[in-house]
Amino acid sequence: MAAKKVRFVQKYLDPASRLGEILFGLIMVLTVTLAAGLTVADGKAAVRELLFAAIGCNIAWGFIDAVMYVMNCMTERSHRARLIRRIQAAPNREAALELVQEEVDAGFEGVIDAKNREAIGRAVLDHLEPAQPIRTRVMRDDLWGALACFWLVFVSCLPAAIPFLIFPNARFALRVSNFLLIVMLFIVGRKWAEYVDTSRWIAGLTMVGIGLGLVGVAILLGG
Repeated sequence: MAAKKVRFVQKYLDPASRLGEILFGLIMVLTVTLAAGLTVADGKAAVRELLFAAIGCNIAWGFIDAVMYVMNCMTERSHRARLIRRIQAAPNREAALELVQEEVDAGFEGVIDAKNREAIGRAVLDHLEPAQPIRTRVMRDDLWGALACFWLVFVSCLPAAIPFLIFPNARFALRVSNFLLIVMLFIVGRKWAEYVDTSRWIAGLTMVGIGLGLVGVAILLGG
């Protein structure tokens, strides 16, 4: 079952998106828990309040991110539809090719030479000239991708809530929760290193520093 859920997330989210979802979720929860640490009281009521805050943050951020995923998918399809209409409305093939080259340059900048650039542009143009613009609407895959976003954010941040279920002392549970979140930031950084070809230790520590820095800014600005 767990393997199926992992494959489900991987189907709709690329590695950068998956790490981004986890990172943003961790930062949001860490912001909530660190801010709560400034006013947290003792007793079971305080533990329960912090537990609800951590879980509520997971759910809220997962839902927001899911909606943003759907909106981003619609925006990308709308961009492609506008490109097709602009190509078909171009006065001649050279003008249409120039529109395509702008897209090719943006996607393959510094990767292809001038000869291959033109060949790719003409191949894309041959494909898009007779194409029908896709109507901008919510697709089924958008909803599945949104669910993958929600699931990844929610599950990745659950460890932050576990200490509040185990420890009766609110302040101690909060410290353990924050420690787990920092460890997870470090793990995300080490994973990120695989995609940017850098030291895992440096990437891990950098991610912790960036995460704590962003949390500090959010708290200072009242987030």
